[in-house]
Amino acid sequence: MTALAKLIAAPLRTTAFRLAALTVAAFLVAAAVIAGLLFWKTNEVVTEQVIAELAAEATALTSDTASGGLDALKQAVTVRSQPPARGLYFLADAEGHKLAGNMSRMPPEIERGVGGIFSYASQSPGSTGDASHMAVGVSQDIGGAHLVVGRDIEPQRALASRVRRIFVIGFGLLSLAGLAGGIAMSRMVMRRVEDITETSRSIMAGDLSRRMPVIGDGDEFDELSQSLNVMLERIEQLMLSLREVSDNIAHDLKTPLTRLRNKAEAALMDPRGSEAYKDGLERTIEEADGLIRTFNALLLIARLEAGAVEESATAFDLSALVRDVAELYEPVADEAGLALSVDPGAGVQLTANRQLVGQAIANLIDNAIKYGARATSSTKAGARGSIHVGVAAANGLIEIRVADTGPGISEKDRERVLKRFVRLEESRTRPGTGLGLSLVAAVVRLHGGTIRLEDHAPGLRVVLALPPKGPKGGTLVK
Repeated sequence: MTALAKLIAAPLRTTAFRLAALTVAAFLVAAAVIAGLLFWKTNEVVTEQVIAELAAEATALTSDTASGGLDALKQAVTVRSQPPARGLYFLADAEGHKLAGNMSRMPPEIERGVGGIFSYASQSPGSTGDASHMAVGVSQDIGGAHLVVGRDIEPQRALASRVRRIFVIGFGLLSLAGLAGGIAMSRMVMRRVEDITETSRSIMAGDLSRRMPVIGDGDEFDELSQSLNVMLERIEQLMLSLREVSDNIAHDLKTPLTRLRNKAEAALMDPRGSEAYKDGLERTIEEADGLIRTFNALLLIARLEAGAVEESATAFDLSALVRDVAELYEPVADEAGLALSVDPGAGVQLTANRQLVGQAIANLIDNAIKYGARATSSTKAGARGSIHVGVAAANGLIEIRVADTGPGISEKDRERVLKRFVRLEESRTRPGTGLGLSLVAAVVRLHGGTIRLEDHAPGLRVVLALPPKGPKGGTLVK
């Protein structure tokens, strides 16, 4: 198969071409039916009009010659039959013998007193006399004579033939134009589909940075490409997050596991014997508990992001919950040299998962104590940091605010720290897993709320904005 044949054959197999071909075919059938009906009706109307005119002429002819009898009628027919006569005439006596007229015989197709179409032999100058022409005429009995008045319709027939040819040629050209349009449309659609297919193959090969082409016409292909690009953007973010989480897991779990092994090995080599073994096992248990807490946090975040929690949302006193959590951490904050203040409001009601909201508040206060204490220890003696926990209503939402006077988080890192295992301390020498804020963010998303990290100047303020009635009537279990 030649390249041209392949170029033409490829679009013929596409859905776009088949739809275009069906549309053109339906249009041609409808046009042919309409044109046929118009042609038939026009021909019928013209024929009836001509017959009516001929009947009126025959009636007028007989009326004008009534006083002179058959001779006067014969004379009138002879005069009207002289060239260049437009009409056709034939006058015969009762036996059918021709008396006058420019036709050679009585048209057998026309019965007496009836009009219709007939053929006749042309007797025009230069004619051979045997050329058959079509005409329409009417007959009328006048006493013992018979008169036929007709008119040649060859010009009309020629016009009708030309019209038919024009219709046939027009339909043919329209079919070719439809075929060419279908091929062109198919090629255009195929180019868009091929671009999307090529991009898809590149993405499947591992290039997640590729995006579906968007021309900018705003057509359905652009809408599809934009939707796919949003999906691809999300997939790329998830893959990058997965890669980052995998790296962080490998780093964060390798260190405690190595430390766990070293402590066990040191206990075995310690000459103190059973006492060293006991100390080594206690330290091993502590390290194991830390690993278990890390995995429990990971499992909880995964379940929260999937919406799979055991407890449905219930209405509870948020003010009391915030006060209880703050009282629990107040001794820890005081030991770290921080002043913990609380403004929980009075009787603020929230419909949510009480345990998860309490866990989120505890994580925020724990973070504030940890980083606030570090900032305090790095300043001059006698300086005392502070932590403030408050509850307030804003824009139809209930906001839980935890602010500290620690080092804060730069604006460019605020979105990143909400991801799992993200720690701004690159060395990762201090305790922590980088799961605290990601767990808080998962709790907030589960309840249909938002989380904001703001500058407290100095320090960081974290704001949890939750709908008071909970998401979708309060049900958290999917």
